Amino acid sequence: MTISGSSPLILLGAQRSGTTALATVLDSAYAAAGGLFTVNGKLPYVLHRWCSQADLPARHLRVDEMLHALRRRPPYGPRGERWLAAVERELRAAAAEVAAGAVLDAVELRRDLVRRAYAGATRFGDKYNEYLLELDQLAETLPDARWALLVRHPAAVAASALRWPGDRPWRPETRAAALDKWAAWHEPWLRHERTRDPGRCIVLEYGRLCAGRDLARLSGAVDLDLAPFAGPLTERPPPPAPDELPPRIDRIWQALLDRATR
Repeated sequence: MTISGSSPLILLGAQRSGTTALATVLDSAYAAAGGLFTVNGKLPYVLHRWCSQADLPARHLRVDEMLHALRRRPPYGPRGERWLAAVERELRAAAAEVAAGAVLDAVELRRDLVRRAYAGATRFGDKYNEYLLELDQLAETLPDARWALLVRHPAAVAASALRWPGDRPWRPETRAAALDKWAAWHEPWLRHERTRDPGRCIVLEYGRLCAGRDLARLSGAVDLDLAPFAGPLTERPPPPAPDELPPRIDRIWQALLDRATR
């Protein structure tokens, strides 16, 4: 898979899989090449919820709701605030167009708003974990995007999720629940027809990524040398598990590993 400057890169992965670390690498590498990779920009995710076909006849684009969602947990990195300011300008301009009755197709509006948000960048992309839960909508809004899925051993993800501090009301409370959540997040990827196309999708494994092997694969895919920016990628070995992975979890993990080594 090679990603041209005009093809967005979307980084997906379950929480606690290392996606923020990898997105930080991509943020730096894209910036050095004149591009823009947002870390938790989540604009398409917000548009899927607040830019619907039903809004257009009412001439009411729900900009307040979208800006609140975008700013509640803003994108990471030094370019995040400037990008958010550009997004706000474009959302307000689009709201005026909708109010004037000049916009008839919500899908085209979502596509146009994403393009306008990243205008001027030689290439662009975004990371947001919840994209993994709505692959159909993502493909509709960004039909030419390439997807990179980062996977990590489910025992490591579960242990990290249980240690995760802060206000996380959706955090699992037991190892079994954390493993089940990990499975639920990855099953849609294995079922989705688009993810079987190596020209559109790549699967990376976090341990191999930190060791440099999958980083080289991703560098080739995006046509950028990511190694100079790889400092945030550090692997901790999976914690010793009190028992083996449940058969369902292990089957999903092995299926993902099979795709990661293709």
